[in-house]
Formats: sequence, C-alpha cells, structure tokens
Amino acid sequence: MATAERVFPVDHPAALGHFPGNPIIPGAVLLSETAQAIAAGLDSVSALCQVRSAKFLHPVRPGDRVLIRYSRDDRGEIRFTCAVEGKPVLVGQMACSALPTAK
Repeated sequence: MATAERVFPVDHPAALGHFPGNPIIPGAVLLSETAQAIAAGLDSVSALCQVRSAKFLHPVRPGDRVLIRYSRDDRGEIRFTCAVEGKPVLVGQMACSALPTAK
C-alpha cells in the first residue's frame, strides 16, 4: 500500500464560501487532490484516470492534513482511502490507463 499526503491551508480559497462560519473543503477539491496525488505516486502524469466510485464520509476542513493510502491491482484498478487524524473521510476506486501516443 502506497501513501501520499495533502495539507489544505487554513486560507484555502475553495473554503471561503463553502460554508461561511463553518468552512469545509469541497468534495470535488478533495477528490481532485487525491487523484493528482495518486497519479503522481504512480508516475502516471501521462495517464487518463477515471473515478469509478467515491464516498465522502466526513468533512475535511481548512488546515487538515489528509493521509491518502492507495493500492493498484493487476488490472489497473486503484482503491484509495483518505483519512484525517486516523478517521476516514473519503474512500473510493479509480482506474488509470496510459494516454495513446501521437503518431
């Protein structure tokens, strides 16, 4: 199982209006950062990744440190779990495949 980490700054711009007085990191931002971290860890910058499933379990707040754990099987399926202080906040599955090269 491989790991990556992301820290969302206290002043993250996505949290400013999401929600006033009770800021959270939007799920789309969390999922995007997770996919980017996994692609970088797999050295798959030139890969096309498709999210197959994602379940948001708890909110992520500005200032949180997110630990991303993931594994890839023989078919290229990637399972991942994101946690803050040991508490799962996002679980899911995605697949990455290499982009075709231009001829």
